[in-house]
Amino acid sequence: MVRATPEYLAARTSMMSLRAQALEQSMMASQTYYAPPQQPQQPVAANQVNAKDIKPEAFTKPYLEFMTENPTVFHAVGYFKEKLDKAGYKELHSRDSWSGQIKPGGKYYTTRNGSSIIAWAVGKAYKPGNGLAMVAGHIDALTARLKPISTKPSHDGYVQLGIAQYAGALNSTWWDRDLSIGGRVIVKDPETGKTSTKVVKLDWPIARIPTLAPHFGIGMTGHNNQETEMTPIIGLDNSDLNSSSTASSEKPIGPKGSFVSTQPPKLVKLIASQLKIEEYTNILNWELELYDSQPAQVGGIDKEFIFAGRIDDKLCSWAAFMALLHARDDEDSGVIKLVALFDDEEIGSLLRQGARGNFLPIVIERTVEALVANTNTLYQNAFIGGTGLGPGLMGQTYANSFLVSSDVTHAAHPNFTQTNLTDHSPRLNVGVALCVDASAHMTTDSVSMAILDRVAELSGCVNQRHMIRNDSRSGGTVGPMLSSAMGVKAADVGIPQLSMHSIRATTGSLDPGLGVKFYKGFLDEWEKVDKEWRA
Repeated sequence: MVRATPEYLAARTSMMSLRAQALEQSMMASQTYYAPPQQPQQPVAANQVNAKDIKPEAFTKPYLEFMTENPTVFHAVGYFKEKLDKAGYKELHSRDSWSGQIKPGGKYYTTRNGSSIIAWAVGKAYKPGNGLAMVAGHIDALTARLKPISTKPSHDGYVQLGIAQYAGALNSTWWDRDLSIGGRVIVKDPETGKTSTKVVKLDWPIARIPTLAPHFGIGMTGHNNQETEMTPIIGLDNSDLNSSSTASSEKPIGPKGSFVSTQPPKLVKLIASQLKIEEYTNILNWELELYDSQPAQVGGIDKEFIFAGRIDDKLCSWAAFMALLHARDDEDSGVIKLVALFDDEEIGSLLRQGARGNFLPIVIERTVEALVANTNTLYQNAFIGGTGLGPGLMGQTYANSFLVSSDVTHAAHPNFTQTNLTDHSPRLNVGVALCVDASAHMTTDSVSMAILDRVAELSGCVNQRHMIRNDSRSGGTVGPMLSSAMGVKAADVGIPQLSMHSIRATTGSLDPGLGVKFYKGFLDEWEKVDKEWRA
C-alpha cells in the first residue's frame, strides 16, 4: 500500500523545483504523456501503457487549455464529444434503438440535454453479467445565468443585465471580475424550419459587477442584496441626456412577444454576429451565463499552482475523461470501463441530466441489453435461462461493478489551520484523496478504501485521506445517490483544491495529471483487484 508518509512528502517536496522545470519544458514541447522506455524498443500504443508510466506534468497544459476554452457545461460536452470522435468512439442517440449497435471491444458515448455525457468502452472479453469500472463526476459550476427577460431599465447611463444565481454564485468573489458571456442558443433555420442548438462564447469581458468604494461605509463582503446590488453593467446609454425629442434608448429587436424583443438589443446583435445569424428573430431562446474570462494559468515560484475558474468540478471530470481515453485496451478485459459526467450537481442533481435522474442506470441497462442480444442463442440459454435482460442479469451486473464518485475536495488551508483535521487534510501535488464521512455524505468505507489503495499500489499513486472536523459541515457528491440507486460498491475520491466555490480557485499544477494517473489505474486495474477479493 502506498501511503503519504511524512518521509514520502518530504522527498516529494524536495523534488518540486525539478518537477517545475520538467513542467515548463513539457509546456514548450509537444505533448508526451508517458515516460520513455529504459532501452530502445518498439513504440508502445497509448492504450497499452500502464498507469505507472504516466507523466503528470504533461497534462498541465492540456488542462489549462480545456479550462480556458470551455467555460460552460455545453462547451465542455462539445469538447468531450470531439475528443471521443477522434478516439474512435461511436455516438449513440437516446431516441434510436441500440440493438445491434454495441459489441464487445466497441467504444461508445451518449449525451443528455447537451450538458451531461457518458462514455464507455466494452472489454473484448465481455460476457453478460460482468461488471463495470465506473467513474462519475459533474461538470457544472457555480455561475450566474441570464434571466428569461434579461433587459433591465437603464440607471444613470448604465446598461445592465438581469441575471439569476446558479447554486452559490454571486458571492463576494464575483465583485469587480472581468466577466464574459457564453452558453447555448436555440436557432431556427429559415430555409428548412428545423431547430438546432449552437454554443457561443464571447472571448472578451463585457460585464462587471462593480463594488462601492469603502468611503461610503457599506461593506462588500457582508449580506449584500444579490438582486439589486449585484447587477452587472454591460454598457452605456446616455441618450436620455440628449434634449432632442427624437432621442431615446435603443429600441427592442423583433416583434412584440418574440424572444429577442425581451433581451438587450446590442447583446442580441452581438450573439447573432458570433453565430453568423442574419435574421435576429431566428434566435428562439438561449441559456447564457456569466463566466470569469481570465485564462487558467500556472502560478507560484516554481509554477506549482494552477489558478483558474470553475475548478469545481472541471478538474476531476477532465482527469477522469482523459483516463478513459488513455485506458488500456487489453485483449482479455471482460469489464466495461465507463465515465459519466453530470450536470446540476451544484443544485441537487434533481433534473433529468443530473445524477439523481435515470441517465446512468438506463445507459447501463440499454448497453447490457444490446450486448445480450449480440450473444449467440446457445450462450443466452446457458447463462440466463433464455430469459434475456431482467432483474437477475442487471442485479448480477451491478453486484460485479464498482463506482468511483469523483469530486474536488478541500486541501489543507495555510491561513485557516483551525479548519484542517490532522492527518486528514490532503496536500496539493501529492495525489488524490479518499474522502470519508461518518454520516455517509460520502460512499467510502473500509472495503472500498482497501480496494482503491490496492489500485494505487498497482498504479504508482499516492492516496491521501480527507475527512472534515466534527465542528464542520460536509458537502455532498453524486456518489451516495448513484451507489444506492444501482446497489454498486463505491468510494468517493477527490482532487484537492483551495477556495472552493470562489470564482477563482487553486489546485496543484501536477494534480490534473495525478488525477489522470489514478483514474486510469482504477479503470485498468479494477478487474484484477476484484478477482483478488474472489480468491
